[in-house]
Amino acid sequence: METPTRHPARTPGLVSVILPNYNHAASLPLSLGALRAQTYPSIEVLLVDDGSTDGSAELARRLGARVLSTPRNQGPAAARNLGAAHASGQYLLFVDSDVAVAPQTVARAVELVDDPRAGAVCGILEDTPLVRDSLLQECRCLQAHYWRTSSEGTVSFLFSALCMMRAEIFDEIGPFDEHLRQTEEVEYGQRLSSRYEVRLTSALSGRHRDDDRLWPLLRKVFHRCRLRVPLYAQRRRYARGFETASRIWGSIAALAAPLLVPLLLLTGAAGALVPLALLAGSVASDWGMYRFVYARRGVRFGLFFTGLQYLLNVAIAVGGVAGVVQWLVSRSFRTLYDHAPQPAPRPPTGPRTPEEPGNPAGPARAFEAGKTGAAEARA
Repeated sequence: METPTRHPARTPGLVSVILPNYNHAASLPLSLGALRAQTYPSIEVLLVDDGSTDGSAELARRLGARVLSTPRNQGPAAARNLGAAHASGQYLLFVDSDVAVAPQTVARAVELVDDPRAGAVCGILEDTPLVRDSLLQECRCLQAHYWRTSSEGTVSFLFSALCMMRAEIFDEIGPFDEHLRQTEEVEYGQRLSSRYEVRLTSALSGRHRDDDRLWPLLRKVFHRCRLRVPLYAQRRRYARGFETASRIWGSIAALAAPLLVPLLLLTGAAGALVPLALLAGSVASDWGMYRFVYARRGVRFGLFFTGLQYLLNVAIAVGGVAGVVQWLVSRSFRTLYDHAPQPAPRPPTGPRTPEEPGNPAGPARAFEAGKTGAAEARA
């Protein structure tokens, strides 16, 4: 889809809330209701329906939203771009349609994003789901909340489920890359953070109806990690924020543990110590998160959470390995991000964020990118 020309008129002080939506009709009464309850007085709501089949568009109209539609399902990047193209506000607030924001979120976001150094401000989602659909979903909300809270500050990727930027910044940096479906917010965050600060803050909050089924979650995490490899290898800028070396090695340890089980056949019971040590190391790599979850929910829930995190770590590590292999053998995969929109020429004056130092080129760089992408894919 070719994104329409942006609206030429901007209304000072107006916040255009853009909700990309695909089959989230069950969450819309809560998400749109939360926007109606905002303390900030000047808001327009644009829901962009991306080929839903559950009656989302009709429901959103009944709930008072202005509804735009993509001609077919094209992914959240295309939906956000279409909403931005029709927005009239001085500010753009991107909110996923399965997120309900707290009442003062818009007012606080406007105050924070008016800092000329800020390219975007992103919110932290709460540790309880918007609607409780499964035990797995509760685990996802706890993990995502802890990772974001522990990373509050300046980051280099965009938390597009809840973020605001000034419309002039969006015009300068360019639209989301519509070729991407799993990593469009990571690529956009790298573009944006090369010029401005991207800030993650608990001043903005909301509740999210997160993933609630195991196999779709593992598949999503695998592909998110795999698709990060060519981005980090090409741009030589790894994500800054909640990615840590310990979490990266924790994912690698989780994958290595079952691979070393055959040691039992060669060394007997003593060989079990190596896989057990790797599993313990995987947990220790993010001990603060596990301590947070066990303190909040108790031992029984914590054991379930630990098992789920193990599966996620394995999916992440496998995705990183697959990404490195694909980077080595596929030219089209290595150039996946070559089509990304380019920022407009830098204004004569304005804040700058120094580029991060580069990393070694070649296959070794791709391997390191695969390891680094592993940690972020969980969130």
